[in-house]
Amino acid sequence: MANVPRDRAYTRDHLWVRHDGRTALVGLTDFAQRRLGDIVYVELPNAGDRFEAGQPLGSVESVKTVSAIAMPVPGEVRDPNRDLTDMPESINDDPYGDGWWAEIDAADPSAYDGLLSADEYAAYLDESDA
Repeated sequence: MANVPRDRAYTRDHLWVRHDGRTALVGLTDFAQRRLGDIVYVELPNAGDRFEAGQPLGSVESVKTVSAIAMPVPGEVRDPNRDLTDMPESINDDPYGDGWWAEIDAADPSAYDGLLSADEYAAYLDESDA
């Protein structure tokens, strides 16, 4: 069973979001990194890039596949995790810690309200076999 910390919100695209109102850290969930396998390369957004919810803000390459990472809410990238460039395996080793993807500023903080709670995300994984 995947690890689903309760202090975050989630997307159906298997991203976690830990927000404090306007800003948030975003990363791949434990479920996503397990499904991808060993991550070998990341393509990160740039600070200042703006995205709508659902738009690709980068990609992750594993030994199995290449996957786009979608912006969870509309907003701007404040700080991509440049450490992932040299150590993409951090996503596998610590998806909820050092493996975070980017810090973002939400254009509208109420957009976080549309994300799944930890319980909802866990139920989604159970129901859909995601």
